[in-house]
Amino acid sequence: MMKTAVLFPGQGAQAPGMARDFYEESVAARQVFEEASDVLGYSMEQRIFEGQDLELTEFTQPAILTASRAIAVSLNLEGAAAAAGLSLGEYSALVFAGALNFAEALQVVSARGKFMQEAVPAGVGGMTAVLKLDRKSIEGILEQLGLDVWIANVNCPGQIVVSGRLDALAAFKERAMEAGAKGCVDLPLSAPFHTKMLEPAAVRLQGVLEDVSVREPHPPVVFNVTARTEADPAIIRQLLTSQVMSPVLFEDSLRTLADLGIERMIEVGPGSTLKSFVKKTLKGVEIISVPDMESAKKAGLL
Repeated sequence: MMKTAVLFPGQGAQAPGMARDFYEESVAARQVFEEASDVLGYSMEQRIFEGQDLELTEFTQPAILTASRAIAVSLNLEGAAAAAGLSLGEYSALVFAGALNFAEALQVVSARGKFMQEAVPAGVGGMTAVLKLDRKSIEGILEQLGLDVWIANVNCPGQIVVSGRLDALAAFKERAMEAGAKGCVDLPLSAPFHTKMLEPAAVRLQGVLEDVSVREPHPPVVFNVTARTEADPAIIRQLLTSQVMSPVLFEDSLRTLADLGIERMIEVGPGSTLKSFVKKTLKGVEIISVPDMESAKKAGLL
C-alpha cells in the first residue's frame, strides 16, 4: 500500500464558494459547517458561499479550517501515515490527526486571525514572494540591509516569501532584483506574518492555547517551525505559539515527509497551491489536489 501524507492549505487559498459541492452532497460536510456556525455564532455557509468578509483575517482563518475539514471528513483518507499544513493549515492537520478538537480549533484560529491582524496596524507591513532566488542569497541580502524584514515562508525551491515593514520591503525588493530574482510579487496580505513584528499576537495566542486540550497526533504531524514531527502536547502548544512569529519551513517539511517514506501526498482543501510546491520540491512523489467533488471522484477518494 502506498504510504500517504495529507496536506492542508493556509491563508490565501480561500475563495467564495469553497467546499460548496461537498456541503451539498455530503452529510458529514454539512455537519462540519453547522458545527462551525454554532461555535462561532455566525453563519459559516453565508460567510463562505456568499464571500461575506472572507478577506478579513479573523474570518478567513476559521473559514479555511471549516472548508478543509468539510472536505477531509467526506474523503476516504484512512491509513494516512502523516500530515502537515501550511501555516494556518497546520491546525487543519492537527484536527485531522485528532490532536485538536474541531470546535476548539475554530475558536483558536478565530482568535489567531484577530490577534495577527491587530498586532501591526494596516499599511505598516506586508509580504512579498521572491521568485527564483535561493535562500542563501536572500539571507545575505537581509543581513546586509539590517532592516525590519525577514524570511517568512520557505515554500519550495524558487519561491521564498519575505515579510516586514513596507519601507524595508521596498529596499529588499530592489536588492533582490539586482541579485538575480526573477520577480518580487506582493501578496494580498496586510500584515507582516511570521516575523518578530507578530510577537504581540504570539503572546496573546499563547494565553488562548493554554486552555485548549492538545493530544498526541495520530498520524504524526510535521510542524512548520521545526520541519519535524512532535508528540508532546506541551511542545505542540509552544510550536503553535512560535509559528505566528517564525518562518514557515514548508519546503523542509516536505523533505521530512519524503524521508519518512511518503510516496503520495493528498492536498485537502481549497485551491491547489501546495501541489505546485510538492512538484518543485520532490521528485518521484505523487501529488493529488482535492478542492472539489470532481477531483475527489477522479482520485478514487470517495
